[in-house]
Amino acid sequence: MKKQLFISIAAFGILLSTGCTKLNETVLDESSAGGLTDKQAAESMIVPVYATLPNLFTHTNYFALNEISTDEAILPYRGGTDWGDNGIYIAMHTHNYTSTDPNLRNTWNLIFQGISRSLTAITTLPGINDASAKTFLAEARAMRAYYSMLTLDMFGLIFVKEDPTALSEIKRGSEAYDYILNEFLAAEPDLSSDVTHGRMSKQAVWGLLARLYLNAAVYKNLYAGQFTFAGEDMDKVIEYCDKVINSGRYELSPEYFAIFNDNNDTNKEIVFAVDQRADLNGHNRMAYFSLSGDQFPLPEFVGANGTDGPAITPDYYRTWENAYAPEDPKVDPRFYKENLSIYSNANDTCVPAANFYINRGILRGQQYGLIRRNGVFLKCANGNMLVGKLFHDTRNRPTLPVDFTEKVDFSVEGSNYPSGYRVEKYEFSRKSASGRNFGEANIVIVRLADIYLMRAEAKLRKSGDAAGALADVNLVRASRTARTPAPPALSNMDLDLLFRERGFELYWEMLRRSDMIRFGKYEGTWTEKTDANPQKRIFPIPQTAIDAASNLPGYLVQNPGY
Repeated sequence: MKKQLFISIAAFGILLSTGCTKLNETVLDESSAGGLTDKQAAESMIVPVYATLPNLFTHTNYFALNEISTDEAILPYRGGTDWGDNGIYIAMHTHNYTSTDPNLRNTWNLIFQGISRSLTAITTLPGINDASAKTFLAEARAMRAYYSMLTLDMFGLIFVKEDPTALSEIKRGSEAYDYILNEFLAAEPDLSSDVTHGRMSKQAVWGLLARLYLNAAVYKNLYAGQFTFAGEDMDKVIEYCDKVINSGRYELSPEYFAIFNDNNDTNKEIVFAVDQRADLNGHNRMAYFSLSGDQFPLPEFVGANGTDGPAITPDYYRTWENAYAPEDPKVDPRFYKENLSIYSNANDTCVPAANFYINRGILRGQQYGLIRRNGVFLKCANGNMLVGKLFHDTRNRPTLPVDFTEKVDFSVEGSNYPSGYRVEKYEFSRKSASGRNFGEANIVIVRLADIYLMRAEAKLRKSGDAAGALADVNLVRASRTARTPAPPALSNMDLDLLFRERGFELYWEMLRRSDMIRFGKYEGTWTEKTDANPQKRIFPIPQTAIDAASNLPGYLVQNPGY
């Protein structure tokens, strides 16, 4: 067994040296592949299982599929030169995605890489004589269930096998749902309750079970004209949400944007996340994806700027505007946080480098920030950073202000560089080697606010318990007290209001697509999108996967409508 184990470790060597996920124990690398203790060998099996997550959650993979396909995000062909990418982002937003979309292919491949690594760990860990192996085995099993849940959610199928050399069995619908459910339930007893939020814990599985039960009606009958939410499923949602809440391990964050800060590995609201700390080679680009190419968030890095990526749609913005009219939506501290005082006081043009932080949330109108000339940032006479009005200098349009407009679409005007309000939810890292390409904020998968909102939804769907749902929603709203005023309490609650509230609380967190499907809104009309085909609720299986299985006639069949 030892010889086989060391061969497995050597095969994973390159995986262990890049993109590792930190455990409470030492992170292993390729140099430690020989002469391992049993404990180190167990660790070396679980590390690759998590190592897929940072790549999966990059901006053009899982994010693009689950946000740009919705009413929250749109990515036009910027200025006629940027983000064309053969029209894949336009197709994603209009629901004209195809089986050759490279982002779909990459997301599919990364998920199945995670499943493969999970299976390797599941088959190897039972032979390792160390107490940690039992916990790691449960983590690997729970992670395989999670990866399978992603394939069911996005592609409508899962692949099942216990023997690495065998052909996987393909399951869809209720069979796939039941498999994932049973795997989570089987893993849960041996999981720890006391690990970092970058690892599968009991509480992480409880949160994922709540999410699974909440979407049971969708996963079991994907193309239904109307979903039927079983009372017993909603009871289970409430049960598992209660378990997370009553564990006492989590707290709603008084400062909303602290959940997405560079140092959020200690944030007590997060239940499960992609661990992206600097010492783990974090490389998400969530912070830079939406910003202008002429916004520079870090005085330390003259090359760290935005990329003029996706904006929010006017339709999504109007949900905020309509909810708070006649007041501006920035009265809700989840919408916006001002860090640069020049926005309130035009004379505040000099900021110490250590105190320079760009604004967070949904960014509108004329933008101010660091001014770069000839490769350096301009400074005030006292050595502080000069802050001023921004123009599109990096786009060779020095007279075009970085003035974000509500209008954004696929017209010439609507796809210009300033078009669309932008989102700066995750903080730019002040610790990475480049500032731009490496983001160390852990990417949230499950957090406590979502637990409360799932419980509220289950109460509404099960018995129309509007009072109970309202109490959960208002509890979340009232918790954001770091900046006053906190969002005002709502006076009533129904499913449409709850959908709106999920959009306010969870925007840009890659839950919008599944929310829209579950609430019956994915076939709706919004900016540049009119497709109403329910077959588009799931994505096509990548053509590369179909081709790879072509020697097995009838084995892997393309999803309907593609």
